[in-house]
Amino acid sequence: MTDQAPDRAEQYRILLVEDDDGDALLVEELLLDTDLPYTLARCRTAADARTALAAGPVDCVLLDLHLPDASGVETVQAVQTETQAAIIVLTGLAEPRAGVEALAAGAQDYLVKGKVEPDLMQRAVRYAVQRKQAERANAALQIGRLRAEENARLERGLLPQPLLTSSAVTVSSRYYPGRAQALLGGDFLDVVQTDDGQVHAVIGDVSGHGPDAAALGVCLRIAWRALTLGGHRDQHLLHLLEQIHIAERAGNDLFATCTLITLDPDAATLTLHLAGHHEPLLVTADGAREVNAAHGVALGIVPGLGKWPPTTLALPARGALIAYTDGLIEGFADTTDARLGVNGLLRIIDTIRTPDPGAHLDQLIASTRTLNADRHTDDLAILRLDWNTAAPAAGA
Repeated sequence: MTDQAPDRAEQYRILLVEDDDGDALLVEELLLDTDLPYTLARCRTAADARTALAAGPVDCVLLDLHLPDASGVETVQAVQTETQAAIIVLTGLAEPRAGVEALAAGAQDYLVKGKVEPDLMQRAVRYAVQRKQAERANAALQIGRLRAEENARLERGLLPQPLLTSSAVTVSSRYYPGRAQALLGGDFLDVVQTDDGQVHAVIGDVSGHGPDAAALGVCLRIAWRALTLGGHRDQHLLHLLEQIHIAERAGNDLFATCTLITLDPDAATLTLHLAGHHEPLLVTADGAREVNAAHGVALGIVPGLGKWPPTTLALPARGALIAYTDGLIEGFADTTDARLGVNGLLRIIDTIRTPDPGAHLDQLIASTRTLNADRHTDDLAILRLDWNTAAPAAGA
């Protein structure tokens, strides 16, 4: 190996793949006459080149197109599968098309033996390395775009537009993944209004994070909407959701908690089914409190054996129901190790004065995050249903 610069951080790591000693000597002399800081290693065959490339990083490969074990475009294909280095092929005077074909096969440049001056060699190496770096950057950017598109599709699946026909009920929701730049987690929510005027809502949390949990959350959310619009209700609906959960989950350890909400404006009732989920909060003119509701087991824990008793409340003429996943309350409440919990959440709500439901959620989340100070990370979904059954219906 020839070493041409004392500062190894600035050196081009060049691998010469050439079986002819005379041609190899010419290349070495050309490099000596350049201003390139470099280290140079030499191999005689494509097989040896693959071994050298697997052993350590290389910036540029100077590749003869005629080796004992590979010839023509085959040499480029044999080498580039082992490296992300720039490839410059070395062609003969009688091979006018070989360089072009090598470029089509993935090389960054080609040089014709016998027609190369030191300045040309220097420019070729520098530009080939820069082009390869640009290719890698563009590939990474494309992967990032594809991932963003996948995340957007998952987000649309987890956070659909509510299907509401009555102006007496409004919906506000927020969703935050637990980790920055992470795939969405398994939290999901949805709201639909059926032909009988009832408003149905669900909020749930698939255990785990990442694409498996997110995909299962999307599946459960879509299944819930289809089954609800199809007339399925209450425990029967939860049994069907559990069957879908078991069929679609990636591993036996995944389970899901959820709350089913049915708001009946005509009967002035609110019915809850809790499947391993905590109680929502009821907000009225008298303040906020946690709803005292019956509990059932999470979906997927004891398949086929779960029971989810209903809890039915009288619906105030005006009010709001706030349902959320545990990412909202499991963070820290202060500088100690104390968790926020439901009581801490209620204390925060008592300090918020804005009448706007969306702004209310934003302030609530901002306050919990300030207290937590990034010490606990979990996905967070929150759903708020506001109603005013005394208001005239749309179109009345």
